[in-house]
Amino acid sequence: MTDFDAIVVGSGISGGWAAKELTEKGLKVLVLERGAPLQHGKDYKGEHKPNWDLPFRGKPLRELYKQDYPIQSTSYAFGERNRDFWINDREDAYVFDEKNPFLWARGGRVGGRSLMWGRQVYRWSDLDFNANKQDGNGVDWPVRYQDIAPWYSHVEKFIGVSGQKEGLSQLPDGEFQPAMEMNAAEKLLKASVEDKYPDRTVTMGRAAVLTEPLEGRGACHYCGPCHNGCSVGAYFSSLSSTLPAATKTGNLTLRANSVVESLQYDPLSKKVSGVNIIDTETGERLRLTSKLVFLCASTIGSTQILLNSKSEQFANGLANGSGVLGHYLMDHNSGLGGFGVFSGMQDRYYYGNRPNNVYIPRFRNVQGQEQDFIRGYGIQAGAFRMNWAMSFQSPGFGVNLKQRLRQPGMWGMYLAGFGETLPQYRNRVFLDDAKKDRFGIPQVAFDYQWHDNELKMRKDISSQSVDMLKAAGAMFTVAGDSMEAPGGAVHEMGTARMGSDPKQSVLNGYNQAHEVDNLFVTDGSAMTSSSCVNPSLTYMALTARACDYAVRQLQQGAI
Repeated sequence: MTDFDAIVVGSGISGGWAAKELTEKGLKVLVLERGAPLQHGKDYKGEHKPNWDLPFRGKPLRELYKQDYPIQSTSYAFGERNRDFWINDREDAYVFDEKNPFLWARGGRVGGRSLMWGRQVYRWSDLDFNANKQDGNGVDWPVRYQDIAPWYSHVEKFIGVSGQKEGLSQLPDGEFQPAMEMNAAEKLLKASVEDKYPDRTVTMGRAAVLTEPLEGRGACHYCGPCHNGCSVGAYFSSLSSTLPAATKTGNLTLRANSVVESLQYDPLSKKVSGVNIIDTETGERLRLTSKLVFLCASTIGSTQILLNSKSEQFANGLANGSGVLGHYLMDHNSGLGGFGVFSGMQDRYYYGNRPNNVYIPRFRNVQGQEQDFIRGYGIQAGAFRMNWAMSFQSPGFGVNLKQRLRQPGMWGMYLAGFGETLPQYRNRVFLDDAKKDRFGIPQVAFDYQWHDNELKMRKDISSQSVDMLKAAGAMFTVAGDSMEAPGGAVHEMGTARMGSDPKQSVLNGYNQAHEVDNLFVTDGSAMTSSSCVNPSLTYMALTARACDYAVRQLQQGAI
């Protein structure tokens, strides 16, 4: 007898999907979350709180951030309205190397980072799934687009994706609600870029934000602060969508404040025989059992658990006979692009705070090798009317200055590139046995560097962004050519990669561990390459597909 049919570790984007799919297929499921409980809507205390209701008008609490949130506070989404959504860096430290930094953003409540994510959702294409085989970097993916396409549709219909179909081979269309509207400056960018560059498309971002009601969730009303929680459920999060669906089945048990220390392995059955947890409130250590285990604790979190799950059979971490566990860590190179100022369209404005951006899909190396770098990048862009905060130092005094600052300024537009990074063995996450966290678990450490291909791509992202701004008529432009530290894109992937050969990979084509039959890993750690698009939709599709496979295997007695 086991305690549950399945244990899911993590309640974020992947964990919520695992919970939904497994419970709807009739399994009794336990979801373990290291963070504290959070109720959808009720606990979004800062969702619409104005600045004057916050200490220091919502400005950063410098000493607190420096001591307790030095990493988390680097995120644009972090602030006083949602600080309780994030993990405390001092209480739950990892080894941070000032000279070689890796920024690890972490959620600290039920729902994980699905509460604060950017909600951009794009399908991968066979250009992505074929890339490793094509150019010899990394191992070949064990799946192709046609294997995942039905699961993309399955996920998109449930989460609700607003977007525009474009018919591009490098960015497959999906199941879309009506797209959000571009503003005047963005329409100018689209017309100008598509006229000058026939190989480029400017489209509305594809976002997991509803423009029409769906299954009890309301449509977006453009209030803007999505990362503070969305009580109407217009934006997708596990807390507002997949976890309620799982709860509705009556098959879900959710246990918050539960840190997974390790997985116990039975060499006779070649299965995970127990999940060892620590209650963060009482310190009690428990061992729970299930027929299936799904690791969905995020790329770094799941890898930490596997590396800490050592046994006589797996001295270097569970399911690590290949020796690649922890290696091939990837994150998109970001912080690159351009900014431009436009003098026209002063009579035009926009409605509300649209929670989405414009997207320029990959246009480099699509039909073959054309540049001095391989793979490519996409660009997320947005335009806005500048306000007093960008012109308060302008000349003037008294009433006339104040009145002028009350008026909308000129149009500003940013182009922000996200470039594909190649899988490199030396880029890794590992455990520092000499440094333990507050539960006695070895802390995570990183060894990551940008490589030559990323550096070459960096130059092209910046130069092309500036060129496109000028093509649209920007009178002033600035290039952004300083890459964020690794981890800054919050798209970390790899470390427990999929592959056909057990000697070179941790997981098979269904996210099942080659060497441990009842273990599945379906978060970002399973990724074999990084593409250049936001990866969360692929995590969700792979999770749903893995759940379907695992249940069928269980029913057939193969697990």
